[in-house]
Amino acid sequence: MTIQESGTARPAGRPRSEKAEKAIIEATLDLIGEGMGVSELSIEAIASRAGVGKTTIYRRWSNKEDLVVDALSTLKAPLPPLSGTSVRDDLISLLDAMRRESGNVRNRCVMNIAMSEADRYPRLMERFMKRAVEPRREAMRAVIERGIATGELRADLDVSMGMAVLTGTMIWHTKWAPAGDLAPDLAERVVDVALAGMAP
Repeated sequence: MTIQESGTARPAGRPRSEKAEKAIIEATLDLIGEGMGVSELSIEAIASRAGVGKTTIYRRWSNKEDLVVDALSTLKAPLPPLSGTSVRDDLISLLDAMRRESGNVRNRCVMNIAMSEADRYPRLMERFMKRAVEPRREAMRAVIERGIATGELRADLDVSMGMAVLTGTMIWHTKWAPAGDLAPDLAERVVDVALAGMAP
C-alpha cells in the first residue's frame, strides 16, 4: 500500500493512520538526505525517527525496498497538465516541472544519494524509474510524436534524440550549473534552443 493509495478502501482491521504514513515517509527521506545510503538504512532507524513501532511500518510495506520506492516517488510532483495547443507550450510545462523539483535542495540531495546506489539495488531503481520517471518520459515522447504528426517538428526527427537533448540540458542545469536559483524562464529558453534544431 502506498501513500498515494491511502484514500482507497482497505480490508477490515486496524485503521491505518495517514499521519503515521507521512511520518514514516518523511523519516525515510530525512535519513537518506542526511547521508545514510539505502544499504545502511534500516527499518529500526526509520521507526525510531518516525516515532512508530516496526510493526507499524511492516503493516504498510513488506520490506525496505518497497518503502524506499514509495518515499522517493513522493519527491516527484504529478505530471503537469498539458494543454495540447502547441508542442512548445507542452515541452515548456514538462521541463519547468523538472526545474521546480530541482529547486528543493533536500530533495535533490536525497535523489543523488539514492541514485548513487543504483548498481547495488537494481530492482529498487527499476521500480522507481517505472513509477516516477517513465510516465514523464512517455509524456514527452507523445508530445514530440504529436509535433511530428502536426508538422510542428521535422518529419525525420529522431524522437529519442530530441528527448535526450531536452532532458539532458535540463539535467545539466539542475545538477552541474553554478549554485543558485534556476532562472524562472530556463525551461522556455531550453525549449526554444532545442526547437531551433527540431523545427521543419
